[in-house]
Formats: sequence, structure tokens, C-alpha cells
Amino acid sequence: MITKLRFKQRIEETSRKRKTDVVLALDFPYHDPKNRDALFSKAQTVLDAVSQYVCAVKFNHHLILPLGTFDGVQTLVNRAHDKGLQAIVDCKANDIGNTNQIIGEYYFAAGFDALIANPFVGWEEGLKPIFNVAHKQDRGVILLTYMSHKGAVEGYGQTIINPQTESRIAQYVAFAKKALRWKADGAVVGATMPEKIGEIHDVLGEDVPIYSPGVGAQGGKADDARRAGARFLIVGREITQAQNPAETARRLSVMETT
Repeated sequence: MITKLRFKQRIEETSRKRKTDVVLALDFPYHDPKNRDALFSKAQTVLDAVSQYVCAVKFNHHLILPLGTFDGVQTLVNRAHDKGLQAIVDCKANDIGNTNQIIGEYYFAAGFDALIANPFVGWEEGLKPIFNVAHKQDRGVILLTYMSHKGAVEGYGQTIINPQTESRIAQYVAFAKKALRWKADGAVVGATMPEKIGEIHDVLGEDVPIYSPGVGAQGGKADDARRAGARFLIVGREITQAQNPAETARRLSVMETT
């Protein structure tokens, strides 16, 4: 009997085989929507150039809005799969349960292996339906736990009061504990906040891998994030806007630090 691998296992296997922990964020500046072909061509060129140095590709609104989920983006997702890469959609699902379920169903139908969701909406009639859809299809759900921009402190960094125990706790610590309880496939913690990575890793251990965006363009340092406990680095502009994307991806890959 052949057992299908879940997303969490698939990306770990790809990372191990390729000896890299880099997830390519395939993000580009605004392009005139009338010239979508040029944007698609640029995205495909970068993906092809760096594919051997990354273990997954993350898609955000930068491509989904101009190229379309079931048009250019699905073609790029299929191309990523052809190259043995996992595909993650950064949709930051953050709605009522029924809407979240439909969001997940559409993105998984487009071929994505995992999506990123916001735990602020809670579990019951919030993220539970999207987890159910994902895990039924061997896909993954990665939770936003602490974002990489300065304003993240206003939400993810706030102190909250547990309504059951009336104890005070940092919002991001509460989210990390939910990632464990909900059996999330990953947690996003900005590489710009290595101290937060370390604190959240203390909660998650090796059960929920940490994905860290913000390396390079936002000031995060790859090795600082790794030492603090990040399992995967999400890198966008540092690679996509480099003069030599392949060389930049190669330099950032774990092969250069082991």
C-alpha cells in the first residue's frame, strides 16, 4: 500500500534532496496589466533560473491579480511542480469559515500545495473548515504568527488576556500555541525579528516548522533567522530583482552554510 505524503513531508523531502531551505517568493513590481505577457515571461524566467536552489515557490497578489489564478498563475504552478517544487499561495485567508473553505477549494484546485492563513479569525467557523479541506487533500496550512514589517507589533505583538485563565500573554505566543493545537503545517515569523523566531521556536519545537520572510530587502539576515530556529527562508525581492537571480539564490541556499 502506497501512502501519500502530506505537504509538510513533501517540502521537507524536497529541501533535503536539494540541500536548500529557500522558498522563492515570486514577487515583482507593478506591471501595466495590458502587458501581462511580459510579467509572465519574467516570472517564468526567474523560476527556471533558480529552481535548483529552492525547495518551493510562494505566490502572492503580485502575480495572482494580473495573471489570474486559473490562467498564468496555474501555468507557473504546474511549471514549479514539473521542476519538483512545492507551490504555496500567500492568500492570508482571513474570513468566516464558509468563505475560507471556498478560498481553499479554489486554490487547491489551481494546484497549490499549501496556503497561508491568518489565525486572528479563530478556529470554530473560522479556520477549521480550511484545515479540513487542506488535510483531506494532503495540502498544508501555514499560520501567520509574526509578520516581517515594523507595524506587525501593533497586532501580532500586542499583549492579550486569556479569557479562560485571565492570564496575560503575547499575541504571537498565543498564535504559536494555536499552531500546535490546530496541527498547522508551518508558522510564518519574520526574519527581521530573530528574537521572536527564537521565542516562537521554543513553543513549537520541531513539530511546526518556521517560515521566515523578510531576508534581504526588508533587512532580515538569513543566518540570524536560521540560528534562531527558522526552518525555511522565504526570499522575494532579494532574488527576483537581482542582476543574477540564480547566483543570489545559490548564495542564500543552505548549501552555503553547511
